[in-house]
Amino acid sequence: MQYTERVSRLESEGAFIVLARAKQMECEGRSVIHLQIGEPDFDTPKNICDVGIKAIRDGYTHYAPSGGIPEARDVAAEYISKARNIKLSPEQVIIMPGCKPLIFGAMVALINEGDEVIVPNPGYPTYRSVTKFLGAKPVPVKLREENDFRFLVDDLNALVTPKTRMIILNSPENPSGGMLTWEDFEAIYETAVKHDLWVLSDEIYSRIIYDVEFKSIASIPGAMERTIIIDGLSKTFAMTGWRLGYAAMPKKLAEYMFTLAVNNFSSTATFTQHAMIEALTGPQDEIDRMVAEFRRRRDVIVAGLNEIDGISCLKPEGAFYVFPNITKTGMNSNEFADTMLEQAGVACLSGTAFGEYGEGYVRFSYANSVKNIKEALSRIRRTLAKA
Repeated sequence: MQYTERVSRLESEGAFIVLARAKQMECEGRSVIHLQIGEPDFDTPKNICDVGIKAIRDGYTHYAPSGGIPEARDVAAEYISKARNIKLSPEQVIIMPGCKPLIFGAMVALINEGDEVIVPNPGYPTYRSVTKFLGAKPVPVKLREENDFRFLVDDLNALVTPKTRMIILNSPENPSGGMLTWEDFEAIYETAVKHDLWVLSDEIYSRIIYDVEFKSIASIPGAMERTIIIDGLSKTFAMTGWRLGYAAMPKKLAEYMFTLAVNNFSSTATFTQHAMIEALTGPQDEIDRMVAEFRRRRDVIVAGLNEIDGISCLKPEGAFYVFPNITKTGMNSNEFADTMLEQAGVACLSGTAFGEYGEGYVRFSYANSVKNIKEALSRIRRTLAKA
């Protein structure tokens, strides 16, 4: 039997590979602290669950329009518009089962074979994987620790060629928690206009920020003519299993995305979209409490890592990850991550899971309790002392 060459270009995601190994270790009776997966450890707020359950009981269990039910598109358009100080119509919004289908669909609609896509590195692996799948070339722009894990705009401009088709942004960023500044966005937008480039802005962590105000490139006047905003409910509302993402884009692209949905998954579950309406319009107290707890955990893990010989760690401004520098331990990223899992029972990800510029770093997710984070820090310290 034969398989296509393009499917071999797809890459897996390190978090799920490590999760599988960690679960296997637990089945063997070993203790593992999970700091590898990017999933809030909170339950979905009760008011959202109640609306989803009621929607099922009320019969919202049938096909829906492929771009999302009108009520949910209305609410998402208003929500995005308010958060970014722009004006969107519901026709510019598409709802899909998670953010990955939105990223995939937008890139399928906009990227041709042989094009180049500038991707943050270290960065979310899906950007690079989908680019390669489409027969295009991912061009890494280095996120620099000395620049708070932002890339330099001069670095970006040096990478643009006549083949460049898209720039992908992620702010707050996975894996570092770094955030781009308003000045960065203005310079990036200038580059996009000059070279007629699309901008895909992954803003899934837009509500999980701590010390700064959230900014979006879409807020620049005129930017929505060439920008796709990706957002969703998984991280902010602890709804990873509900599979709900939404995106805003130019109307013509939304029409293409609608057709892609028809040909791919038909529609997003109707009852989950009713829960989405409640999430975006209902009480936000639980979200505020979650973010406050993430802040507390961030402070604990950053302080603890910086007290361990051989490790230094910047304090992230958003998301729920830290990306410490481990070069002074004498191990490379893969060695460190493997040692921590196998010897310390602490699951984390090698920085190279996010690209070649992630060498010398590892990612810890602090979507776990303070108690477990403190125990993980103790295990890391003891393991390194014996190394």
